[in-house]
Amino acid sequence: MSEFSIEHGGQTVRRSSAFEPGRAAFLLVDMQRIWAEPMLDPTHPHPADSYFMKRVHELVIPNQVRILKAFRQAGENVVHTIIESLTADGRDRSLDHKLSDMHVPKGVPEGAIIAPLTPTENEPVLPKTSSGLFNSTNADYVLRNLNTKFLVIAGIVTDQCVDMAVRDAADRGYLVTLVEDACATYTPERHEAALKAYGGYCWITDTDTVVARLAALKGEGR
Repeated sequence: MSEFSIEHGGQTVRRSSAFEPGRAAFLLVDMQRIWAEPMLDPTHPHPADSYFMKRVHELVIPNQVRILKAFRQAGENVVHTIIESLTADGRDRSLDHKLSDMHVPKGVPEGAIIAPLTPTENEPVLPKTSSGLFNSTNADYVLRNLNTKFLVIAGIVTDQCVDMAVRDAADRGYLVTLVEDACATYTPERHEAALKAYGGYCWITDTDTVVARLAALKGEGR
């Protein structure tokens, strides 16, 4: 079955439409030490040999590094999100994060983005205190100022913060690409269920496809 398309703004548009130069952004969701390194998550510590940690370190991070390099080489934008409170005691957190006992004080070492994905000085880092990026940050304002049309999303975890980023971005009019092999959650079943649940909001693809598209953009002179 061919993918559904519409005429919009004088163009034929589908979720998998080819990226346009200067219109793509890579959104890395919550790739912090506290969530991505073994036994640092205070509420759900994951040992190094767990399914989640093995997927993160053997598949997700290497793929994210490839995509990040491709975006930078193509001259396209990169945006990072982190979970981090605005206050030391976390009183600014959402009620849900308080009930979940989720608190990353500003500036603590375990809240830093992992070293392989360290942002450059020109890559915005948006701290949030809710699962939904668009609910507790000015992400929409930033992305629109960056002239974003195509939003490529990867991160952790697939069925929580990544899920909300995909759905909320789609509702705001972005063409969303979800890089399946650059995301992880705690079980294979949860990962697959999430993709089925929000697949209608995005184009689900893989790292090789995204990297090839970015190489093509670079070839257009960006």
